[in-house]
Amino acid sequence: MSPATLNRDGIAARIPHQGDMCLLDSVTGWSADHIACVAVSHTDPAHPLRAHGRLGAANGIEYAAQAMAVHGALVAGTEAAPRQGYLTSVRGVSLHVERLDDLDGPLEVRAERLSGDASNVLYRFTVGHDGRCLLEGRAAVVLDAESL
Repeated sequence: MSPATLNRDGIAARIPHQGDMCLLDSVTGWSADHIACVAVSHTDPAHPLRAHGRLGAANGIEYAAQAMAVHGALVAGTEAAPRQGYLTSVRGVSLHVERLDDLDGPLEVRAERLSGDASNVLYRFTVGHDGRCLLEGRAAVVLDAESL
């Protein structure tokens, strides 16, 4: 049975993103249809996605993509081999701020599985801070693309 919460090491064990590119710090809850995570890496001056001294809000999509990857691994369970997922499109993305690195305190990253089958999954995602939505949208993920 999968744990209800995970720390950063538990996340890194389930996704391909390692080292500084593992952006999430914890999973605070999940079910078959959703996941909630927390991240504090957005304020790190050495953040791997920083450009020109700042971390733009669009980088929140990567936080959401990692939450989706963790969700897929948790839903698959410990008996299943991890499946490689590829973010194939993002739609309806709204950025409500310009940047993430100027926000004190954790980011709240959420993803909700809207539909899917054995090869494709559609998620809705939000990245928030202190009760405020920073960005939101939908993302399509193709699983095991090399086998299609």
